[in-house]
Amino acid sequence: MVSVTPAIDSGVQEERVCIERCQVVERKVLESLLQDENDNSPRIETEVGLPEEDLLVDWDGSQDPQNPRNWSPTRRWLVIMLISVITFNQAMSSTMFAPGAARAMADFHSSNEVVAQLLVSIYVVGLAAGPLVLSPLSELYGRIPIMHATNLAFVVGGVLCAVSVDIPMLILARLLMGISTISLGGGYVADLMAPEDRGRALNIWNIGPVLAPMVGPVVGGYVTQKISWRWTFGMLSITGTFWLIICVFFLRETYAPCLLERRARKLRTLTGLQYRSKLDDGIAPKKRLLASVARPWKMLIFCPVIIILSLFGSVAYCFMYLMFSTLTEVFVSTYGFTEGQAGLTFLGLGVGSLLGQLMLDFWMRGQTRDRNRTGRELLAEDHLPPLIISGVLIACGQCWYGWSLHYVWHWIVPVTATGVTGLGIIFAFQAVQGYLVEAYTSYAASALAVSVAVRCVFGLTVPLAGPRMYEELGYGWGNTVLALIALMMVPASMLLQRFGPRIRGAS
Repeated sequence: MVSVTPAIDSGVQEERVCIERCQVVERKVLESLLQDENDNSPRIETEVGLPEEDLLVDWDGSQDPQNPRNWSPTRRWLVIMLISVITFNQAMSSTMFAPGAARAMADFHSSNEVVAQLLVSIYVVGLAAGPLVLSPLSELYGRIPIMHATNLAFVVGGVLCAVSVDIPMLILARLLMGISTISLGGGYVADLMAPEDRGRALNIWNIGPVLAPMVGPVVGGYVTQKISWRWTFGMLSITGTFWLIICVFFLRETYAPCLLERRARKLRTLTGLQYRSKLDDGIAPKKRLLASVARPWKMLIFCPVIIILSLFGSVAYCFMYLMFSTLTEVFVSTYGFTEGQAGLTFLGLGVGSLLGQLMLDFWMRGQTRDRNRTGRELLAEDHLPPLIISGVLIACGQCWYGWSLHYVWHWIVPVTATGVTGLGIIFAFQAVQGYLVEAYTSYAASALAVSVAVRCVFGLTVPLAGPRMYEELGYGWGNTVLALIALMMVPASMLLQRFGPRIRGAS
C-alpha cells in the first residue's frame, strides 16, 4: 500500500510551496510599486499591481513532487494495484451470487425464471447508473470522496443482501452494490500515468474487473453448497470493509484540478489575493456540477466514436453475461454437475481472459518500443487492432460453445470454447478502454462512464431474453446468431481505425 510517510511529506511540501509562493508574491508587489507610472505594459494588472498570470496556480515546474505523475513509480503502481484489487472485490459480486440464485429463489418460494435472471443481472443497473453521476462528480470534487462513498455503498448493500427477507429487498440491495468504483479506474490511470505507460497500466488495472466475474462463481458455488447463498454477500461485505479502511487511511487524491485548487485556496488564505488554479475555467460551482453531470449524456449523444465503441463493448458484455446467467443451469442439467462443480466451469472464461491480459501486455510493450525507436506519437487508434481480432475470436468461441452443447460433447469442449470467448472479450474491453482514455484524457472518467452505462443496459436486457432464445433456436443455432453479430464488429472496427480521427474531429 501507499505508505503514510509520503502522505505526511506531501503535506509538508505543499506548505513549503505555498510559503515560497507567498515570498514571490511579496517581491512582485515591491517590484510593481517601484515601476514607472508611465509604463504602458500590455499585461493585465490586478488590484495590487500583480500581473494576472502571476495569480494563476500551476505545478511548480515539471518536477513538482505534488503532481501525481511525479510520484515515484512504486507509489503510482501501488495505487493502480490498490484500485484493481478494490474493483476485483466489487466486480466479483456481480457473479458470485449466480450459483446461489436458484437456492435463493427456493427460499423465497418463487420459480419465475425471469426473476431468477434479474437477481443476477440487476447488479449491472447500479453499475450503469452510478458512473453516469459519480464519475463526473469525481472530476468536480476529486476521486477520493467518490471512492469512499462507493466503497461504503458496496458494504451496506452487501449487508442488506445477506439479511434480505424477500426478493424485492434482495434486488434493491444488489442494485446498491452495483454503484461501484469500476468506472474510476480509467480516471486514476489518466491521473497517474504518462501516455506511453497508460496502455500497460490499464492492462494491470483491468485484471481486477475482468477476472473477478470469472472467479466469483467458483467461490460462490462452493460457499452456497457448503454454507449458504447469504454468506456470499457476507464475505464480500467483510472484504469490502477492509478495503474501505485501507482507502481511508492510505489513498490520496490524484486528480490534478482538485490538487491545484487546494493549493490556490491555501494561497488565498495566506495572502488575501485572489489566486485560482490554472485549470479553473471560472464557472460557478453549481453550474460546473450541472455541467459535470450532463457531460456523459452529451458525450453519449454528440460523440459518435463513443457511441460506436460503447456498442462494441456492449456486444462483448452481452455474451459474457449471457454465459454467466446460463452456465450453471447448463452444466447442472446437461452434465449433472453440482453447484460447486458448475462454478468451476467459469474458469474457462477466466483463463481465456488472463491469457488475453498477458498477450495484450506483451503487445503494448512492443508498441511502446516501436514508438520510442521511431519517435512517433501515440494515437488513440493504436489501441484498436485487438478490437478487430476480438470479433473473430468471440464468433469462433460462440459457435464452438453452442454446437458442443447441442451435441453434448465432453464437458471440457464447451469449457474450452468459453476460454476462446473470454480471450475475445478481454481484447474488446481493453481496446475500447484504451481508446477512450487516450482520446478523452481530461474527461476519461466520463467517457468510460458512458461506455460502462451502455454496455450494462445491454448486459441487463439481453441475458433476460437468453432462455427464450435457446428455447426457440437451441444452443447451436442460438449461439451461431450471436457469432454473426460478433463478426459485424470486424469491418466496423477497421473503418473506425481508418477514419477515427476525422470522426472525433467532427464531434
